[in-house]
Amino acid sequence: QIRLTESGGGEVQSGDSLRLSCLVSGRAVASAAISWYRQTPNISREFVAGTGRSGTYYGDSVKGRFIIFKDDAKNTLELQMNNLKPSDTAVYYCAARHSASATFMYTPLHYEYWGQGTRVTVSS
Repeated sequence: QIRLTESGGGEVQSGDSLRLSCLVSGRAVASAAISWYRQTPNISREFVAGTGRSGTYYGDSVKGRFIIFKDDAKNTLELQMNNLKPSDTAVYYCAARHSASATFMYTPLHYEYWGQGTRVTVSS
């Protein structure tokens, strides 16, 4: 059983930076296929960034601004968000797969474990 706990959300201004953290329990983050998603009331869960056996991947809307990395010592998945925009406002979720496959999976349906989410609000 994998448990995920997100933290680091908050309210910031456009252009600011923020770092989200996902604490992973029950699995070493180094071997986990794990991703960040975000959701707004009008949009289904959007893939933000993820990492697995085949590499690290980013959604088109965050490429060049967000960086995802694992902290093996803390057993966390970090999401460094730079140059934030109002369109980044959402609830951000950490998600993990039970087993990492050779092919990276983008769709939420492939992730069995989810955190409770952390809210990010970016004002203009």
